[in-house]
Amino acid sequence: MPFKYEMEHVCTYRATLSAPEVIGALPNDIRANFYVTGGEVWGPKLRGKVRAVGGDWLTLRPDGVCVLDVHATLESHDGALIDVRYNGILDLGTDGYAGFLRGDLPAMVKIYAAPLMRTAHPDYAWVNRKQFVNIGEAKLLENHVTYDVYAVN
Repeated sequence: MPFKYEMEHVCTYRATLSAPEVIGALPNDIRANFYVTGGEVWGPKLRGKVRAVGGDWLTLRPDGVCVLDVHATLESHDGALIDVRYNGILDLGTDGYAGFLRGDLPAMVKIYAAPLMRTAHPDYAWVNRKQFVNIGEAKLLENHVTYDVYAVN
C-alpha cells in the first residue's frame, strides 16, 4: 500500500544567472558553472529575494542529462537568511551533449530537483524539518530558472 503524503506549495522563485563559465569537455562529461545574480521569491509561506551569491556547478553527461549541484541563499521579506542546496536533473535530449558543445541549446528545459533548506531564524525554523521538491524550468537563452517549491507533508 502506498504511503499517503501531500505536496504543499511553499513559494515560487525566479533566479537570474550569469552566462555560463564553461570549464569544457572533460574525459567523461562537460562542466559548466552558472552563478546566481539575483532573483525574487513569492508565495504563501515564503517571500523575499534570491541573493546574488551561489550558483549551479552543473555536470552534463554524454547522454544529454545535466546533473545539478546548486547552492543558493534566499532572504525573506523580513530579513531571514535561508541556505538552499539541491541536486536535480534537466534533460537536454539525446543530442544535448553535442548540442551544448555546438552552442545549440533549447530555449526552455524542465527541471526537477530536491532541495534542503536550513536557517537559524526562529520564524523559519520549520524549513529545517522539511524535504522540498522543485519543479521548474530553465530558460537557457535568457539565463534564468523558475521553480515552484513544494514541501512534502
